[in-house]
Amino acid sequence: MQRGTNLGRLGDFNQAVIFDSIRRAPDGVSRVELASSTGLSPQTISNVVRRLLDNGFAREDRTVISGPGKPRTVLELEPDRLLAVGVHLDPAQMTVVLVNLRGHVLGSRRFADHDIDSPQATIGIMGDTIDELIRDSGQRRDHIVGVGVAAPGPIDPDAGVIVTPPLMGGEWRSVEIVEPLMERLQLSVMLEKDSVAAAIAEQWNGDQERDRNFLSVYIGTGVGIGAVVGGEVLRGASNNAGEIGNVVVPVPVPGSEEPVARSFGDAVSYASMLELARAAGVDCAELEGADTVGQRSQFLGTMVRRAREGDDSALEVLNRLNGIWSSLVAQLANVYDVDRVFLGGPVWSEASSLLIEDAREAIQSQFLMSSVHRLEVETSALGHHLGAIGGACAVLDAALSPKASALLLG
Repeated sequence: MQRGTNLGRLGDFNQAVIFDSIRRAPDGVSRVELASSTGLSPQTISNVVRRLLDNGFAREDRTVISGPGKPRTVLELEPDRLLAVGVHLDPAQMTVVLVNLRGHVLGSRRFADHDIDSPQATIGIMGDTIDELIRDSGQRRDHIVGVGVAAPGPIDPDAGVIVTPPLMGGEWRSVEIVEPLMERLQLSVMLEKDSVAAAIAEQWNGDQERDRNFLSVYIGTGVGIGAVVGGEVLRGASNNAGEIGNVVVPVPVPGSEEPVARSFGDAVSYASMLELARAAGVDCAELEGADTVGQRSQFLGTMVRRAREGDDSALEVLNRLNGIWSSLVAQLANVYDVDRVFLGGPVWSEASSLLIEDAREAIQSQFLMSSVHRLEVETSALGHHLGAIGGACAVLDAALSPKASALLLG
């Protein structure tokens, strides 16, 4: 919980602190509790709460009696007072969601087999889908804070440009995405790296006191990892933190008990996955072909489907991939000394029941701080929509969360 300040010039920061405290109280919170948790004076609490009530961000819900004295009035969030749209551009699919202040999805559209080779066509579909989602929700357009696009890196968020996403087609090079969407929608638009956005989603929807040091792992067509350390999302110098393609991991070798060291990107390339499948005895006839995003997506989807249907060979492939993913995650859990790992994304959401126990055991067994503190490993509650929820939460977080920069007096 961030502490407030009673200095006269910092009303916006104090309002953000109090609003965030109300938002994170699922059963409501009293003014007395706000004063205790934020460190702000009762007068400051009263003034800010009045503004929040007048603007429709909160409501007085009920009174409770707790010991002697005057009953306390409980403040509740008005979750649909402000909303945001999130778009996740995965190399093989696109997801669009409308999210309220609690991070709950009010509506969604998913293009699982959408061909995103053409940037201009894709941006057009984004715009049409966002308009449709807002219209169908019945929500007021002036309640939309903005649109957050979560995309594979590298990105240039200041210029609003997707730079060189490695798994996407050649046309996705230096593609301007923010300005065209702003002109089309007449809404504020921001660009966020997808792995960073996923970490923001977990933070926005999680327990602020508990979830201060964690990794958010997105497993879809590609794999991305975001980190939160000390309650702060790690973005890096260019907002591109989380590129893990060159991290070296141990990779099983068919017919050998000794793994070999390979870069993560090489270990999960399409050619490497086919090699694992053939060694496991999987019939790969329908999966042979050029190394394209579509083929990679089809391969992973087929392995998950077959494994869920009881195909032991497909399950073996997933288990081997799970071991590679887990080795990567364990290394980064050690680097950042986190105490929680969230595994999510579309592929993981479909396969988690088959893989979570082995992943938990593998990651925890490689965690070097286990004698100091426990590392929890769990499946994200945000499911297929993790990246898109992250885009929306990035918008809400930028607009509403208390920022230390607000304390700098010019």
